[in-house]
Amino acid sequence: MYPLRFQPSFRRYIWGGRRLSDVLSKSIGDEKAAESWEVVDHGEDQSVVEYGSHAGRSLHELLTEFGADLVGDHVWQRINDEKLPAALRQRFPLLLKFLDANRDLSVQVHPDDQMGATLTPPDLGKTEAWYVLHADPGAKVYAGLKPDATAEQFAAAIEAGTTEQLLHAFEAKAGDCIFVEAGTMHAIGAGLLVAEIQQASNTTFRVFDWNRVDDQGNSRELHIEQALAATNFDRGPVNALPPQACDDPAWKTVVSCDQFTMRHGKLTENWTTCGDGKFRIFAVIGGSMSVQNDPAESPLQLGDSTLLPACLDATEISVSADGVEVLEITIQ
Repeated sequence: MYPLRFQPSFRRYIWGGRRLSDVLSKSIGDEKAAESWEVVDHGEDQSVVEYGSHAGRSLHELLTEFGADLVGDHVWQRINDEKLPAALRQRFPLLLKFLDANRDLSVQVHPDDQMGATLTPPDLGKTEAWYVLHADPGAKVYAGLKPDATAEQFAAAIEAGTTEQLLHAFEAKAGDCIFVEAGTMHAIGAGLLVAEIQQASNTTFRVFDWNRVDDQGNSRELHIEQALAATNFDRGPVNALPPQACDDPAWKTVVSCDQFTMRHGKLTENWTTCGDGKFRIFAVIGGSMSVQNDPAESPLQLGDSTLLPACLDATEISVSADGVEVLEITIQ
């Protein structure tokens, strides 16, 4: 195996804009786009390899063939656990995307693994983290509920159309990382461009969509009963996480949980990665870098991403003269 780059897959929701093109240089065409899915293995939603001998193959095909060589022994055992519903086994466990919130996203919540397994069809839970790449002045994140908000109060607010009054909100800035555990009510506000890492799930329960309609005058479907059942009303407000120092001062851990770990690096010198039996995803958020044995034979630029399989030996990363700013995602 070798460093893998995938063709991005775009989602065109009503809240999308042009930043995926204007800032990240994605080829989204003339229409607005809301999301660029960079690494995904979720049913029919599949990342497709862009370069090298595996070009044209899906991430799921590679996982089926290479197993632990792709994800590492620990993760391979996890995604083959007999406790998982059969439909959820042997699925790449993470999904990386970029989101352009030109308008407020819906107020929503995601189920945890236990609830997700009971759905038809079953799905993983969806714990996620957002790394803010750009924030317009005054752009907000809605994350968690105000202190002491109860399920009864929130249900009444939904009925009265005053949902926003019970949401915890704060102004976000570039470099913020917000950790959104499954069961947390949330919304990304207008004016934010974020990189999101999440469990490989696409289950969302919406409770409020700011009274919007599509081009045909239709409102988006809401899922009030499921959302109330999925919400952890003991969690309270959620704020940006303070970054944690690493042994190498060029790196900071911005979020770490059972589902994933994400580090932020700002590097001006070449470095070596891999060789420890873990896969890594890199997303470039500034500058550029080149990966040893990358068949694309071109640097990864702002908005590009790559998956380095777990079986790779120590691999050299070469940075541009101006350095590189990068997110590194793995499972510990």
